[in-house]
Amino acid sequence: MSTDTGKNELTQHTSEKGSEPDNIEPVGMGTKPSLGSRVKAHYKKFWWLHLLILIAVTLIIVLPLVYVAYPKIAQDGVNDSRLEIQSMSLTNPTTDSFDLELKTVVRSDNRYHPHLDAFNASLYLNNADGKPFSYIQIPAVHATEEALSTSNQTVNIADLSSQFGDYAKVVLASEQYNLIVKGRTDLHEMKFPTTTVDYNKQVTLKGLNGLKGFNVTSFQILVKPEPDGANMLGKVYIPNPSIMTLEMPNAQGNVTLSLSTNSLPIGTSLLPNLILNPGNNTLDMRSTVNQSLVLSSLKLFKDGMVPVDIVGNSSIYNGQHLPYYENALKANKQSITLDVGGALKAAGLAGLAGL
Repeated sequence: MSTDTGKNELTQHTSEKGSEPDNIEPVGMGTKPSLGSRVKAHYKKFWWLHLLILIAVTLIIVLPLVYVAYPKIAQDGVNDSRLEIQSMSLTNPTTDSFDLELKTVVRSDNRYHPHLDAFNASLYLNNADGKPFSYIQIPAVHATEEALSTSNQTVNIADLSSQFGDYAKVVLASEQYNLIVKGRTDLHEMKFPTTTVDYNKQVTLKGLNGLKGFNVTSFQILVKPEPDGANMLGKVYIPNPSIMTLEMPNAQGNVTLSLSTNSLPIGTSLLPNLILNPGNNTLDMRSTVNQSLVLSSLKLFKDGMVPVDIVGNSSIYNGQHLPYYENALKANKQSITLDVGGALKAAGLAGLAGL
């Protein structure tokens, strides 16, 4: 019996010993790391790789924005702006230059207000084909809703006399004309890199409209000519609907007009010290006429009202002929009617005319 008891105890002991592994955790096995812990460990180990990726993505996005989109935005802003010329004054003309005072305003609805550097602009008439008639300096401007600018400069036209002559003809003859301003300049906006933009603007301006409305408002015939030979003095009305001022401020700045009646030349008229301002202008006129021919014309015009054609003959400043003005004036004829009979009566010469 004791043997059986010992055997049973041994069997029970062996059974308990064999069951021990079921209650013991394997060596080296712990709780599985969370996703957050693994991600943190990954970035801690490979931070340099992700930094490079971030830099690359930033460059891919920013560089096209700065060097592609920004220049286009800048150019579109310039294209959408509007140029207005408020006044032009041409003074001290020579055969190959003149002084220019130019007042302009640039208008823009853009929310950006960039700075445009000064630049050299080409001026074209009506279209941008062919050769410009002039080059001028456009001053720097800070583009706002309304940016005013005034510039004074000497404009050289030595190599452009033909083109500038065509411009003068169009301005004199036209009711309005298109002026095109072209050039390139640098644009600055905040911390963005400087970008180059094309400036191409068309401005519609009023011309002199053929001097329509030109008239001799009063005149008198002199029995005794003055020392310069003038024997008819008067006042000339010249309207100027344009924004342009043409000035010849000293005694050497004269415009000479040829007078004729019934296709017969009868003399010349001089407009001394010519200043043609925008608006209405009344100027002195000194004429030297062949009074015998004028009296003869009264045989055809018995009422004393004589039709007279007036054409520009010469334009002289400081002793220099200005061909660009002269050719424009020669291409523009004015026709008026003078009360010669009334002037003769006022001079006490009605008997000579049989009036």
